[in-house]
Amino acid sequence: MLTRLEEIRHEITGERLTLIEFARKLRQDATDPEALLWACLRNRRMNKRKFRRQHPLAPYVLDFYCADLKLAVELDGGQHNSTEGKQHDKVRDSFLRSLGIETLRFTNDDMMRHTDSVLNTVWNRTAVTPQNSPSSKTGAPPGKPPAAG
Repeated sequence: MLTRLEEIRHEITGERLTLIEFARKLRQDATDPEALLWACLRNRRMNKRKFRRQHPLAPYVLDFYCADLKLAVELDGGQHNSTEGKQHDKVRDSFLRSLGIETLRFTNDDMMRHTDSVLNTVWNRTAVTPQNSPSSKTGAPPGKPPAAG
């Protein structure tokens, strides 16, 4: 089962990338909002949580994923506003929920115009300590959210 982005890539180039190759390509072709969020998430900058970007989870590729919290963070472009896009997101979110993965969704516009608000939302969600995480064993308190920009 191909995602819509994979279908478009296949239609344009005539090639069919594996999910891992597709994820690598997405990393290389990051949008400005993705690059901005990644700068704030990488190297455990968000509550010392490890995030992966463009993480393949068949049949999807998650924009950002924290395995410790089973948390996906998605940045949505304009294609997500269409009826088809909303339906695709609904199916995708349902699939991820069935795996115990929570999804936080933000628009690209929100990431660029309301960066602090997006970061605060992610910060607050990552401050929650799951039962089996390493930080719950140390009792380490969460720090301060990273500054945007």
